[in-house]
Amino acid sequence: MKTREIPKNEWPNFLDIFSRKHEGWSVTLEIFGTELGAQVQERELAFEGIVDEWDEIRGHQIVIMFGEKPDDHITHSIGRPTQVSLEQTDGGADVALAIKSADGVMALLRFRSPMLPELVDGLVGQQSRSPL
Repeated sequence: MKTREIPKNEWPNFLDIFSRKHEGWSVTLEIFGTELGAQVQERELAFEGIVDEWDEIRGHQIVIMFGEKPDDHITHSIGRPTQVSLEQTDGGADVALAIKSADGVMALLRFRSPMLPELVDGLVGQQSRSPL
């Protein structure tokens, strides 16, 4: 496994690409904190997206959205984020996205099962196939 920290100036673009790449994937959101301990916040929900946003009232936050249908839609906000990192297998498959906030709480978005980038859109081996 390897972990890559995403530079803060790249968060909006990275999260946009990340959202498009993983939309609809089954995810679990875990929250870790000294006062909270470890808690599963959401389990096995369809990932809809994640954005880095600024709001004059709430300030800087990262918002994660879940749910395929409007009735199932859930959002989770991480206020004052300080770090975003992506955990991948040695083969390059995304395993989890970690977001730390200024108060030391960490949100961990885990995928049900990691998938290699070339398998994401059903392109299994398309580049290596030769015509008969």
